Amino acid sequence: MTHKKDLSRRTFLQQAGLTGLALTVGYYWPAIGKSTGEIVLADDLTELMSWISIDAAGKVTIFNHRSEMGQGTWQSIPQIVAEELEVNMDKVKVQYVPANPGKYGPQPVDGSFSVRGWYEQLLRIGASAREMLIEAAAKQWNVSPSECYAENGEVIHRGTGKRLGYGALVKDAAQLKPPVNVKLKERKDYKIIGKPLHRNDSAAKTNGTAVFGLDKKLPGMLYAVVERNPRFRGKVKSFDDTATRSVKGIKRVFKVRRPVFGMWCEGVAVVADSIWAAIQGRKLLKVEWDDTGFEHLNSEQIFERMHEDLNKFSSPESFETALKQSSAVIDAVYEMPYQSHSCMEPLNCIADVKDDSIEIWGPIQEANWIQADLSERLHVPIENVTVNMTFLGGGFGRKASPDYPHEAALISKEIKAPVQVMWTREDDMSAGPFRSGAVYRCRGGVNTKNRIFALQILSAGQHFGLGEDKAPAPQTLKENSGEISGIIYDYYKTIPHFSFGNVPIKSPIPTMWWRAPGANTDAFACECFIDELAHLAGQDPLAFRRAHFGFHRYLALADQLAAVSNWGSRLKNDGWGVAITECFGGMVGQVVKVSRQDGKIKIDKVVALIDCGWYVNPDTVRAQLEGSIIMALGAAVHHATHFEQGKAVERNFSTYPMPRINDIPEIEVHIMENNEKPGGVGEPGLPAFAPALCNAIFDLTGKRVRKLPFRLDNLS
Repeated sequence: MTHKKDLSRRTFLQQAGLTGLALTVGYYWPAIGKSTGEIVLADDLTELMSWISIDAAGKVTIFNHRSEMGQGTWQSIPQIVAEELEVNMDKVKVQYVPANPGKYGPQPVDGSFSVRGWYEQLLRIGASAREMLIEAAAKQWNVSPSECYAENGEVIHRGTGKRLGYGALVKDAAQLKPPVNVKLKERKDYKIIGKPLHRNDSAAKTNGTAVFGLDKKLPGMLYAVVERNPRFRGKVKSFDDTATRSVKGIKRVFKVRRPVFGMWCEGVAVVADSIWAAIQGRKLLKVEWDDTGFEHLNSEQIFERMHEDLNKFSSPESFETALKQSSAVIDAVYEMPYQSHSCMEPLNCIADVKDDSIEIWGPIQEANWIQADLSERLHVPIENVTVNMTFLGGGFGRKASPDYPHEAALISKEIKAPVQVMWTREDDMSAGPFRSGAVYRCRGGVNTKNRIFALQILSAGQHFGLGEDKAPAPQTLKENSGEISGIIYDYYKTIPHFSFGNVPIKSPIPTMWWRAPGANTDAFACECFIDELAHLAGQDPLAFRRAHFGFHRYLALADQLAAVSNWGSRLKNDGWGVAITECFGGMVGQVVKVSRQDGKIKIDKVVALIDCGWYVNPDTVRAQLEGSIIMALGAAVHHATHFEQGKAVERNFSTYPMPRINDIPEIEVHIMENNEKPGGVGEPGLPAFAPALCNAIFDLTGKRVRKLPFRLDNLS
């Protein structure tokens, strides 16, 4: 139960580090329209996370509840609030709040949910503050609030033209109860939302004033690196730190562990008074590992196991009958590799653990999860666990895991001092968790009307977490059942006979989310195979897809994609490929154009079209699509993680190469305009690229690429 005494205005402002009088507004969830003012909540209500503070000078501070890892929450959340608040973005300051679900509600950053999940609440926060300011001004002028309106940080009286700035109204507005119901603007009346405003974190990230995890420093802080067992499940048998301790600045060397999905990964921590000393000391450390009791697999063995598991499925007799009744049938196998997250900023975390409290600073993607994990594992009351977010130099799901903050906390607890634990590039790329590889078997048939009559997609790969100790039996297949991530939902309605299924393989390698989880692998197999069925039917690939759509948004997307890509101008064997995918509420179509130059395949252009419904900033949408396409390009033709004897082979960018500037084709992004509810942006742009590219290569060369990654140089 939340009571008003839990957080007074004065206490909140003191905690937030603000000075002077301010109006602070927040909302409770799910009771839209109730605020943190003087209202006491019922037991079943939870406080919403987003806050506004307006000081006496009229400066607006928005307390951002979600991490910023490049996806744009630092811009989109204040832009939403500022629209209804009627204040220019140049008057808005953004400040993080720590993890506290009791005060700020859920704070995860995943599933492209920051805007699509909370946009209406954020709009109401801004509108509520605006109405309180209008009411305060009306009382000063002794007029009806209906005679007043807000604009550009001021309240204006229509009849006389009198004006009062927000700062002058703070004292009176702070005494009012926020309105229960507020009227929101129609999209046609927006002044800020939908406009390509410059991101307010760009300057700080350019001039070096933005605080990332490694930038944060604490008084008396020590530094640590960890020599971790490269086989994930292995233990520390013994270690010799004689040479390590000879390095100037070394303070402590001891065994440490981190929890990864129910398994403890062990290593040896080297603590020093500088990060340089810690790294040099680790180089001299001698560790003997205990790697007994689990498999030491090579990549070839892992994928052989996946292929074998695909043959364990028992297909429904009704589906087999439908396949036999098809006028033409095709069978294909696709393979996707393991991938490292490889954020430009390697993992790092600061921890300060005391007898009855824990405080964390760093690039945190899932603040609530990490707070709860630390509380439970270290037996500290959750209200005494503070998780502070800094900017993230990329996340892609990896920085949502609680393993690296927990490891830092254990080191701090052992040395009884604040410590910054830094992962080197090699640590970050080789210690996992990884995106799982996967193998797909696709079978399908078309009918005499050139439509898909039967479709089966079976997959084998690792599920989130650790591979099972015992290989599970494949799920029982049924006709017209199961799901494939990234597929357009109309296929479930328009394909008469389908059967989807998957089986998790046995492996000691830890796996987890990777941008557009599920869809980043499923969509490759699905959209490549849809293309194969289109050619089997002798149909134009885009028209073939459209013929299976019924939902008006899918139809509009297909038509607009044809228009913006000039699809109708393509010639036979011209090197054009298309894919249309959907995940996290965002629908994306991509057309990739390739050509031969000096006997090699070159990607000439990518045209992407997204239907994300209601959106905040078109520049942010375009940036996310561009970034997704470049990340997908790297995963398709540049890099993969392989394993030898249970160890990750690729440990740095020399063997896990990222796309360089000269590898990037022209990228053209378009946005569908409609009044639909907002969908995802940060993840939906990735899945369509790889299949569109491979479909374009087939169009040009007549060769199907069914295994990633591949080298463009090896195609002709």
